[in-house]
Amino acid sequence: MTVIAGRMDPLLVAEEWKGKGRTVAIATVVETWGSAPRPVGSHLVIDADGNFEGSVSGGCVEGAVITEALDVLQSGAPRMLEFGVADETAWRVGLSCGGRIRVYVERLG
Repeated sequence: MTVIAGRMDPLLVAEEWKGKGRTVAIATVVETWGSAPRPVGSHLVIDADGNFEGSVSGGCVEGAVITEALDVLQSGAPRMLEFGVADETAWRVGLSCGGRIRVYVERLG
């Protein structure tokens, strides 16, 4: 397994989990505007038990993406998510930066 900065590569984790028969969703950062903690192409892998590896943002956004991914795993329908906070309110809700991100969540076949 490839380790990047002390963490396992989420795409390889997804492949491993699928190989073990687990139902898996992958969330991918597809667009950012302004300040964003993770770049386009960042991944978060989630299984049906709520286990996850990787990161698409951090903080409350990560929890929301995991919740949405669990719904995607049940329905099979992909979703495009958008999160954004104005700079002046970012700290109040626990985000370290302003800006917006779009995250595509899909179930792996």
